Amino acid sequence: RMTLDVSVRAGGEVLDRGWALNEASLEKGPRLGVLGVVLEVDGRPVSSFGCDGVLVSTPTGSTAYAFSAGGPVLWPDLEAILVVPNNAHALFARPMVTSPEAAIAIEIEASGHDALVFCDGRREMVLPAGGRLEVIRCGTPLKWVRLDSAPFTDRLVRKFRLPVTGWRGP
Repeated sequence: RMTLDVSVRAGGEVLDRGWALNEASLEKGPRLGVLGVVLEVDGRPVSSFGCDGVLVSTPTGSTAYAFSAGGPVLWPDLEAILVVPNNAHALFARPMVTSPEAAIAIEIEASGHDALVFCDGRREMVLPAGGRLEVIRCGTPLKWVRLDSAPFTDRLVRKFRLPVTGWRGP
């Protein structure tokens, strides 16, 4: 499975590094105001908006936090990076699916507060005001052991308890 290489930078220096199987989650501090961000893909600005955070997810993570934040489900054999604004205060801040080779960067306002970055909801890094989160595809995929031989579609239906029969019958 695809994984993500996560870097926290400030002043041109790498302050911390991590990796994620599901997602890297950029989040505002507790009880702080809106987090102002500029989203870049491949070194080019795409959008700026206020939000509670931004999720950068793998297809594996698309059925986790990214899904709860309004992102689409990506089949696990698809290679892509998913970017999902979390509670964005903007009309056009929508989830994006990018190439697996895309370099995603999220810079936070220098005049704002520090933010937090979580890799898979566990490993925590501090992103100082004016710093940037950089996420790329990790060069080494994770070997996955599957104990359930059911197709992904069946596992998805079971996980989310999706109705597969309508009111008209099967």
